[in-house]
Amino acid sequence: MATIIEGIGLNKQFGIGDAAVAAINSVDIQIEEGELVMIMGDSGCGKTTLISLLGCILTPDSGELKIDEQVIDPENQDLSVIRREKIGFVFQLFHLLPYLTALENVMVAMDITKTNTSESEKRAKELLTRVGLSERLDHRPAQLSGGEKQRVSFARALANRPKIIFADEPTANLDSRQSDNMMNLIQEIRQEQNTTIAIVTHHEGLKENADRVIHMKDGRIITS
Repeated sequence: MATIIEGIGLNKQFGIGDAAVAAINSVDIQIEEGELVMIMGDSGCGKTTLISLLGCILTPDSGELKIDEQVIDPENQDLSVIRREKIGFVFQLFHLLPYLTALENVMVAMDITKTNTSESEKRAKELLTRVGLSERLDHRPAQLSGGEKQRVSFARALANRPKIIFADEPTANLDSRQSDNMMNLIQEIRQEQNTTIAIVTHHEGLKENADRVIHMKDGRIITS
Protein backbone atom coordinates (compact mmCIF):
# COMPACT_ATOMS: atom_id res chain seq x y z
CA MET A 1 0.00 0.00 0.00
CA ALA A 2 1.09 3.55 -0.68
CA THR A 3 1.60 6.02 2.14
CA ILE A 4 -1.09 8.71 1.92
CA ILE A 5 -0.25 10.67 5.09
CA GLU A 6 3.25 11.21 6.44
CA GLY A 7 4.30 13.48 9.27
CA ILE A 8 7.99 13.91 10.07
CA GLY A 9 9.10 15.62 13.27
CA LEU A 10 5.81 17.42 13.79
CA ASN A 11 5.70 19.94 16.63
CA LYS A 12 2.87 22.17 17.84
CA GLN A 13 2.66 24.29 20.94
CA PHE A 14 -0.01 26.62 22.26
CA GLY A 15 0.76 29.74 24.25
CA ILE A 16 4.04 31.57 24.57
CA GLY A 17 6.86 31.85 27.08
CA ASP A 18 6.39 30.13 30.43
CA ALA A 19 2.73 29.48 29.58
CA ALA A 20 3.56 27.49 26.42
CA VAL A 21 2.27 23.94 26.23
CA ALA A 22 3.75 21.40 23.79
CA ALA A 23 0.63 19.72 22.40
CA ILE A 24 2.53 17.69 19.78
CA ASN A 25 6.17 16.84 20.40
CA SER A 26 8.43 15.46 17.64
CA VAL A 27 5.80 13.16 16.15
CA ASP A 28 6.59 10.89 13.21
CA ILE A 29 3.58 9.15 11.68
CA GLN A 30 2.67 7.28 8.52
CA ILE A 31 -0.80 6.17 7.46
CA GLU A 32 -1.31 3.98 4.42
CA GLU A 33 -3.92 4.39 1.72
CA GLY A 34 -7.14 2.58 2.71
CA GLU A 35 -5.98 2.01 6.28
CA LEU A 36 -8.29 2.34 9.29
CA VAL A 37 -6.34 3.70 12.22
CA MET A 38 -7.47 4.35 15.78
CA ILE A 39 -5.66 7.06 17.76
CA MET A 40 -6.03 6.55 21.51
CA GLY A 41 -4.76 8.03 24.75
CA ASP A 42 -5.83 10.00 27.81
CA SER A 43 -7.61 13.33 27.47
CA GLY A 44 -5.15 16.11 26.71
CA CYS A 45 -2.50 13.82 25.20
CA GLY A 46 -2.66 15.54 21.80
CA LYS A 47 -4.96 13.27 19.76
CA THR A 48 -7.25 15.99 18.42
CA THR A 49 -4.34 18.35 17.79
CA LEU A 50 -2.59 15.62 15.81
CA ILE A 51 -5.51 14.98 13.44
CA SER A 52 -6.01 18.73 13.10
CA LEU A 53 -2.40 18.97 11.90
CA LEU A 54 -2.72 15.98 9.59
CA GLY A 55 -5.99 17.35 8.24
CA CYS A 56 -4.56 20.83 7.52
CA ILE A 57 -6.81 22.61 10.02
CA LEU A 58 -3.78 23.57 12.10
CA THR A 59 -0.26 24.13 10.82
CA PRO A 60 2.77 22.69 12.64
CA ASP A 61 5.34 24.96 14.25
CA SER A 62 7.99 22.73 12.70
CA GLY A 63 8.29 19.45 10.87
CA GLU A 64 7.07 18.25 7.49
CA LEU A 65 3.67 16.97 6.40
CA LYS A 66 2.94 15.08 3.18
CA ILE A 67 -0.54 14.23 1.94
CA ASP A 68 -0.91 11.97 -1.07
CA GLU A 69 2.85 12.36 -1.71
CA GLN A 70 2.53 16.17 -1.80
CA VAL A 71 4.57 18.23 0.67
CA ILE A 72 2.23 20.64 2.43
CA ASP A 73 3.58 24.20 2.45
CA PRO A 74 1.26 26.50 4.43
CA GLU A 75 3.21 29.56 3.34
CA ASN A 76 2.54 29.00 -0.35
CA GLN A 77 -0.54 26.78 -0.51
CA ASP A 78 -4.20 27.37 0.21
CA LEU A 79 -4.89 24.67 2.78
CA SER A 80 -8.64 25.05 2.29
CA VAL A 81 -8.21 23.68 -1.24
CA ILE A 82 -6.39 20.60 0.09
CA ARG A 83 -9.11 20.04 2.67
CA ARG A 84 -11.85 20.50 0.08
CA GLU A 85 -10.31 18.12 -2.44
CA LYS A 86 -8.98 15.34 -0.22
CA ILE A 87 -10.27 15.46 3.37
CA GLY A 88 -13.49 14.96 5.31
CA PHE A 89 -13.81 15.79 9.01
CA VAL A 90 -16.22 14.50 11.64
CA PHE A 91 -15.94 16.90 14.57
CA GLN A 92 -16.72 15.98 18.16
CA LEU A 93 -18.70 19.22 18.56
CA PHE A 94 -20.43 18.74 15.19
CA HIS A 95 -19.97 22.32 13.83
CA LEU A 96 -23.36 22.20 12.12
CA LEU A 97 -24.84 25.49 10.96
CA PRO A 98 -27.78 26.11 13.33
CA TYR A 99 -29.98 27.93 10.81
CA LEU A 100 -29.78 25.14 8.20
CA THR A 101 -31.65 21.86 8.11
CA ALA A 102 -29.87 18.51 8.24
CA LEU A 103 -30.24 18.29 4.46
CA GLU A 104 -28.84 21.79 3.92
CA ASN A 105 -25.93 21.16 6.31
CA VAL A 106 -24.81 18.27 4.11
CA MET A 107 -25.50 20.13 0.87
CA VAL A 108 -23.41 23.13 1.95
CA ALA A 109 -20.29 20.94 1.93
CA MET A 110 -20.83 20.47 -1.80
CA ASP A 111 -21.29 24.19 -2.47
CA ILE A 112 -17.55 24.74 -2.26
CA THR A 113 -16.98 22.20 -5.03
CA LYS A 114 -19.62 23.92 -7.16
CA THR A 115 -21.79 20.79 -7.37
CA ASN A 116 -25.12 21.74 -8.94
CA THR A 117 -28.06 22.00 -6.56
CA SER A 118 -30.09 19.04 -7.81
CA GLU A 119 -27.08 16.72 -7.68
CA SER A 120 -26.01 17.89 -4.23
CA GLU A 121 -29.55 17.50 -2.88
CA LYS A 122 -29.75 13.97 -4.26
CA ARG A 123 -26.42 12.96 -2.73
CA ALA A 124 -27.25 14.62 0.61
CA LYS A 125 -30.54 12.70 0.81
CA GLU A 126 -28.76 9.44 -0.02
CA LEU A 127 -26.12 10.02 2.67
CA LEU A 128 -28.63 11.02 5.35
CA THR A 129 -30.74 7.99 4.52
CA ARG A 130 -27.65 5.84 4.81
CA VAL A 131 -26.97 7.13 8.34
CA GLY A 132 -30.61 6.53 9.31
CA LEU A 133 -31.92 10.09 9.13
CA SER A 134 -34.31 9.92 6.18
CA GLU A 135 -37.11 11.17 8.46
CA ARG A 136 -35.07 14.12 9.80
CA LEU A 137 -34.04 15.89 6.59
CA ASP A 138 -35.91 19.09 7.38
CA HIS A 139 -34.91 19.31 11.05
CA ARG A 140 -32.45 21.94 12.24
CA PRO A 141 -29.66 21.04 14.70
CA ALA A 142 -31.64 22.31 17.71
CA GLN A 143 -34.32 19.75 16.85
CA LEU A 144 -31.88 16.84 16.70
CA SER A 145 -30.39 14.69 19.44
CA GLY A 146 -26.63 14.55 19.99
CA GLY A 147 -26.47 11.22 18.18
CA GLU A 148 -28.45 12.56 15.23
CA LYS A 149 -26.19 15.61 14.97
CA GLN A 150 -23.19 13.27 15.00
CA ARG A 151 -24.65 11.33 12.09
CA VAL A 152 -25.37 14.52 10.13
CA SER A 153 -21.73 15.49 10.69
CA PHE A 154 -20.59 12.14 9.32
CA ALA A 155 -22.86 12.43 6.27
CA ARG A 156 -21.41 15.88 5.62
CA ALA A 157 -17.86 14.52 5.86
CA LEU A 158 -18.69 12.01 3.11
CA ALA A 159 -20.31 14.54 0.80
CA ASN A 160 -17.34 15.19 -1.49
CA ARG A 161 -16.06 11.61 -1.53
CA PRO A 162 -12.81 12.43 0.30
CA LYS A 163 -9.75 10.21 0.09
CA ILE A 164 -9.16 10.70 3.83
CA ILE A 165 -11.59 11.01 6.73
CA PHE A 166 -10.58 12.20 10.19
CA ALA A 167 -13.16 11.49 12.89
CA ASP A 168 -12.92 12.88 16.43
CA GLU A 169 -14.89 10.61 18.79
CA PRO A 170 -17.48 9.69 16.13
CA THR A 171 -19.39 7.36 18.48
CA ALA A 172 -19.29 9.55 21.59
CA ASN A 173 -22.96 10.55 21.37
CA LEU A 174 -24.30 7.22 20.16
CA ASP A 175 -25.77 4.30 22.05
CA SER A 176 -24.26 0.85 21.53
CA ARG A 177 -26.53 -0.05 18.63
CA GLN A 178 -25.95 3.28 16.88
CA SER A 179 -22.22 2.96 17.54
CA ASP A 180 -22.15 -0.46 15.89
CA ASN A 181 -24.13 0.92 12.94
CA MET A 182 -21.72 3.84 12.59
CA MET A 183 -18.67 1.55 12.58
CA ASN A 184 -20.35 -0.74 10.05
CA LEU A 185 -20.97 2.28 7.83
CA ILE A 186 -17.37 3.45 8.23
CA GLN A 187 -16.15 0.01 7.16
CA GLU A 188 -18.51 -0.01 4.16
CA ILE A 189 -17.34 3.41 2.99
CA ARG A 190 -13.73 2.38 3.43
CA GLN A 191 -14.19 -0.78 1.36
CA GLU A 192 -16.26 0.86 -1.37
CA GLN A 193 -13.98 3.84 -1.93
CA ASN A 194 -10.64 2.69 -0.42
CA THR A 195 -10.98 5.64 1.95
CA THR A 196 -8.27 6.19 4.55
CA ILE A 197 -9.81 6.72 7.98
CA ALA A 198 -8.20 7.95 11.20
CA ILE A 199 -10.40 7.89 14.28
CA VAL A 200 -9.71 9.52 17.63
CA THR A 201 -11.52 7.57 20.33
CA HIS A 202 -11.60 6.64 24.01
CA HIS A 203 -13.83 3.67 23.24
CA GLU A 204 -11.74 0.55 23.80
CA GLY A 205 -14.37 -1.60 22.10
CA LEU A 206 -13.70 0.05 18.75
CA LYS A 207 -10.13 -1.28 18.55
CA GLU A 208 -11.27 -4.54 16.98
CA ASN A 209 -12.28 -2.55 13.88
CA ALA A 210 -8.83 -1.07 13.35
CA ASP A 211 -5.94 -2.18 11.19
CA ARG A 212 -3.68 -0.42 13.67
CA VAL A 213 -3.95 1.39 16.99
CA ILE A 214 -1.73 4.40 17.70
CA HIS A 215 -1.33 5.26 21.39
CA MET A 216 -0.35 8.78 22.46
CA LYS A 217 0.91 10.24 25.71
CA ASP A 218 2.02 13.80 26.49
CA GLY A 219 2.02 14.86 22.84
CA ARG A 220 4.04 11.87 21.63
CA ILE A 221 3.26 8.59 19.92
CA ILE A 222 4.30 5.83 22.29
CA THR A 223 3.11 2.80 20.31
CA SER A 224 1.92 2.37 16.75
